[in-house]
Amino acid sequence: MSFGTDKPMDIFKGWDNHVEKLERNWNETVSDEDTVVVVGDVSWAMKLEHAYKDFEFINNRLKGKKIFLKGNHDYWWSTAAKMNNFLDDSGFDKISILSNNSYLVSGVSVCGTRGWINDTTEAADVKLLNREASRLDLSIQEGIKLGGELIAFIHYPPVFSNEKNYYILEILQKYGIKKCYYGHIHGRAGFELARQGSVDGIEYTLISADYVDFTPKLIKK
Repeated sequence: MSFGTDKPMDIFKGWDNHVEKLERNWNETVSDEDTVVVVGDVSWAMKLEHAYKDFEFINNRLKGKKIFLKGNHDYWWSTAAKMNNFLDDSGFDKISILSNNSYLVSGVSVCGTRGWINDTTEAADVKLLNREASRLDLSIQEGIKLGGELIAFIHYPPVFSNEKNYYILEILQKYGIKKCYYGHIHGRAGFELARQGSVDGIEYTLISADYVDFTPKLIKK
């Protein structure tokens, strides 16, 4: 979303009239009793308060409850306490934040984190890879406490083309995760390289907005 900043998405191929398409397809697919997990890149806003209009649209005009996790463009992302206070103060009662925690929805423990690029050549990247793996570990531990089926939602794909993010994969395999949904990948070239289906016992599914034609994908009834 970019209601609060001058970064229109319509300039990208496949994103023309995306707001209207998203609202129509979402509300034709989702009921007020449903929950939708948004795997990052929620708003172009640089600060939390500047994301207000985007959050307002998502909270008020799209049906159901929403769970946000962080994407690589979500620069507005802050501490869980600050984000939850912002949601409460703004009256955005249909939005929740996934950050080192988990939510039990229809028998599913929704777990996840942003993830990071599959690159270990720079020390800074290795630090981020370790941090994201730790956050995913914490989230899954919370999911275990809730007792639901563990399903992972990660912004960056843990597997892409012939690359594997072993930091994230180690955590997924440690807890026996069987299903993982991810975003981040856009455009035909990216879609052709995206890994889907079973890889080493884990079922991967790409759910980027333009890939699913701006229509939420059913995970569990």
